[in-house]
Amino acid sequence: MNDSLIESYKNFLNNGKTERECVQQIIIAAEKKGYKNLESYKTLKTGDKVYITKMNKAIALFEIGKEPVEKGMKILCAHIDSPRLDAKQNPLYEKDCITYLNTHYYGGIKKYQWTTIPLAIHGIVCKKDGTTVNIVIGEDEADPVFCISDILPHLAQEQMKASASEFIKGEALDLLFGSVPPEKNSDDNEKSKKKAEKEKSKKLVLSMLKEKYGIEEEDFNSAELEIVPAGKARDLGIDRSMILGYGQDDRSCAFASVEAMLESKATGKTNCCLCVDKEEIGSVGATGMASNLFENMVAEIINLTEKTYSELTLRRCLSNSEMLSSDVNAAYDPMNVQLYDKQNSSSLGGGIAFMKFTGSRGKSGSNDCNPEFIAKIRKAMDEDKVSYQMAELGKVDVGGGGTIAYHAAKYGMSVIDAGIPVLSMHAPWEVTHKEDITQLYNGYKAFLKINN
Repeated sequence: MNDSLIESYKNFLNNGKTERECVQQIIIAAEKKGYKNLESYKTLKTGDKVYITKMNKAIALFEIGKEPVEKGMKILCAHIDSPRLDAKQNPLYEKDCITYLNTHYYGGIKKYQWTTIPLAIHGIVCKKDGTTVNIVIGEDEADPVFCISDILPHLAQEQMKASASEFIKGEALDLLFGSVPPEKNSDDNEKSKKKAEKEKSKKLVLSMLKEKYGIEEEDFNSAELEIVPAGKARDLGIDRSMILGYGQDDRSCAFASVEAMLESKATGKTNCCLCVDKEEIGSVGATGMASNLFENMVAEIINLTEKTYSELTLRRCLSNSEMLSSDVNAAYDPMNVQLYDKQNSSSLGGGIAFMKFTGSRGKSGSNDCNPEFIAKIRKAMDEDKVSYQMAELGKVDVGGGGTIAYHAAKYGMSVIDAGIPVLSMHAPWEVTHKEDITQLYNGYKAFLKINN
């Protein structure tokens, strides 16, 4: 086990609870290894190291190899978004002396898991004057935290009759943001009393936001505030063999991909590490893999490596490339064996989990990897003595899930999902095994050496 790597990984989780924070960490690490922003180059040659960002929420690292770029690249691709709650654009409201922050959940979550736990707010507020205010509240021990209240068991008879997906409604996932004691008002006019209390509660919250951050209520209209579990990743188990932390799907794979990229050498083909956004909601938007994001980035590389830019070179490059779609797998859960085909499941501590296909039931929404590529991967893992396992995501008719693999496969490249097993996936706190993190890093390095 690589103890230094594990500590770096936990720090990455702690300091990268949003896409923007992950991108900033990656830039810092990459620049220490000699990578420069694309804008620093007028041409690119063998050995040059460059990074390209998009909207501060997606990033690609490239190290230019000796072979012509149209021969293809070795690509590691992970996503850096994770399930969470997002503040709405008009989020502040008050009910009976309590001020709330209205939220909209992001990605596939079990809503009930997000009640009564300490939550933090990370994000930015963009003001009309062009300035940006960075917000992190709830991570420092001196900070306040936030939470979502729930009904006490004594009064929850009706709630407990509902299904798990219904007993906490999406509109009920609002944060306790502040409060004031009710006014002792002798006025018999109840409406006047309520109005006075409402104005006092919300006014107090807004005055504090104005004093500390210089923001007005209207500035929430152009804010991106993400609500995540407060606290640091921790060693799990009496033997400290596991890690409990937020966002390990898919920042475990993003971290290992970046580390492997920074420690590898592109002697033949160009190496690439791509970290994208929006996977948890279908890879949509300008920073998601379903967009033209990646091909636009590769076009920029071709424009600086070739004497004359050619669309055909771009198409050949993408088609001839090989990718590990770096995403996690559902770890076999001994407490819920009825959901798994054990022989085709990944186990904590068993190493990298390769998934020939994902998708749902009849492989719907899946990239089904060609066996020739799998054989090449197996050889590379065995030669570098990397532990790995072949797995599916649960029993055939139970469910399933998708990754970015099929978005990459549309270019004609060979691609397979390769990640680590995760227990409690998409929960506020997820579980991984330290040995798997180590094997993941070693496996990604072995992949980047193929044909190099």
